[in-house]
Amino acid sequence: MESKSVLLVGVGGQGAILTAKILVNGLISAGYDVKMSEVHGMSQRGGSVSTQVHFGKKVNSPVIGLGAADILVAFEKMEAVRYSPYLKPDGIAVINDYAMESSTTAAGLAVYPEGCVEAMQEHFTCHVLNAQAIAASLGNVKCMNVVLFGSMVKALGMTDIDWEAVIAETVPPKFRELNLKAYRAGYDAV
Repeated sequence: MESKSVLLVGVGGQGAILTAKILVNGLISAGYDVKMSEVHGMSQRGGSVSTQVHFGKKVNSPVIGLGAADILVAFEKMEAVRYSPYLKPDGIAVINDYAMESSTTAAGLAVYPEGCVEAMQEHFTCHVLNAQAIAASLGNVKCMNVVLFGSMVKALGMTDIDWEAVIAETVPPKFRELNLKAYRAGYDAV
């Protein structure tokens, strides 16, 4: 198998790091060579977060260059546009149709841009879902990251790994059943 690159992007507190941990745990258990890199920035202050995961038979670096990501998973729609230069022209974007106010837009110093999803759809194959609404219907909006993870798994066709077992081993026991439901809902949403 040739190597694949996954770029997970969002805003601090949305669960991008936990999602990357689930992905990496599953890929390692399946025997892939995996490299991961995280950029937190001002994540605890609502800043941008990105995680790069590169996997295959043999990979040397987690770094994903411009135009090199096979899939971009955006936990927030403006982050999809911000990181779109990293997606291959034939890459896939899984986009949460969800806007999260930054401190700049909340303070009225900038305006949240319109048309983020539409801009992505003009250039890439996109799977758009409202993961926040799906997570809310399951009883806890904090599982929207695992909803997006389920959508990513289906979009990439990564069905040869028992992701439910990986999720069960990775998340805290008290949130296990909720996250399994979230994964299934996200998988079915694509």
